[in-house]
Amino acid sequence: MAMLEVKDLHVYYGVIQALKGISFEVNQGEVIALIGANGAGKTTTMKIMAGLVQADGGSVKISGIDALKESRMIKRIIGYMPDFFGVYDNLKVMEYMEFYASIYGITGSKAEKLCRKLMELVDLTDKSEFLVDELSRGMKQRLCLARCLVHDPKLLILDEPASGLDPRARHGIQKIIKRLKEEKKTIIISSHILQELSELCTSVGVIDHGKMVVRGTVD
Repeated sequence: MAMLEVKDLHVYYGVIQALKGISFEVNQGEVIALIGANGAGKTTTMKIMAGLVQADGGSVKISGIDALKESRMIKRIIGYMPDFFGVYDNLKVMEYMEFYASIYGITGSKAEKLCRKLMELVDLTDKSEFLVDELSRGMKQRLCLARCLVHDPKLLILDEPASGLDPRARHGIQKIIKRLKEEKKTIIISSHILQELSELCTSVGVIDHGKMVVRGTVD
């Protein structure tokens, strides 16, 4: 059974049709890159998977669950990292992580142990007592990626995680995603630059003007 099944997705924003029948599948342990120019439909597709945008037609199943009808249930099995996000700047990094762990019912020593493990994964161990506002943009991106992992999601949806980062910070994000790939995480990651994802992905889908125009291996 596929981890993700997207069939004939349609979305309208007023008179503008943002998605025009997008369909694709992602298997367990696969890393797929959704590539396309800004406005092609990548973010809309991801927001539908995450239960943040209502589709006007089509279906989405994640681990066999109807994501369009069971959005609350879906949120327990996905980790979603948006392209733009808000953070609680007045919290320390460790407090920020423990806050998100508590949302999923993980508290006390278990939460502390988990959060320290995830901060080690994203190379923020030495920043645990820093305020979130004191972190660089690249560090905030890594922190938000760690946040997405607190509940051990089956599917990671990462919308342009390296957007706006310098080359060194982009390399840091890519290194983390590579480790998650080695752990057999199923990952969907979007970008408008294929080159920076080609070594990470098992397959690629090219979206243009709301349509999936190419789907296959990187080669």
